[in-house]
Amino acid sequence: MTAPRRWRFAMVCSSNMNRSMEAHAVLGRAALDVESYGTGSQVKLPGPSMHEPNVYDFGTPYGGIYDDLRRKDPDLYKRNGLLPMLKRNISVKLAPQRWQDNAGDGVFDMILTFEERVFDLVVEDMNNREQRLLKSVLIINMDVKDNHEEAAIGAKLALDLCHK
Repeated sequence: MTAPRRWRFAMVCSSNMNRSMEAHAVLGRAALDVESYGTGSQVKLPGPSMHEPNVYDFGTPYGGIYDDLRRKDPDLYKRNGLLPMLKRNISVKLAPQRWQDNAGDGVFDMILTFEERVFDLVVEDMNNREQRLLKSVLIINMDVKDNHEEAAIGAKLALDLCHK
């Protein structure tokens, strides 16, 4: 008798920085097979003002983003939680990845998104992909505000859901 196949999970938010990465870290610590992605055109992080975000390309290593923000204003980015968030991300994977560019990563059994707009983009992308395996996937949206506290709560809920 063969052991049941482990499920593969994808966690998806807009920039692959906060919500999807917190969930990736939590599910990874639970030894689940998980990847994480963002759906935006670029990675956007808060800057010194609303009109001055920090913008990076997907694939820019978390360590490089960390060094850039630490060079710009270490007090601000430590106070608003970006530097600790990036330290966590560095321990999980190399760089933010874009969902629309992930076809080579294989298939997932469950995809969790963390806002409705991201859910819509994932569903649209899945519908536009060439269907070779004709394998179903469960796509679930959990509306989670994009802040550190809500991301932690959302990650715990994601873990509970993935264990079921």
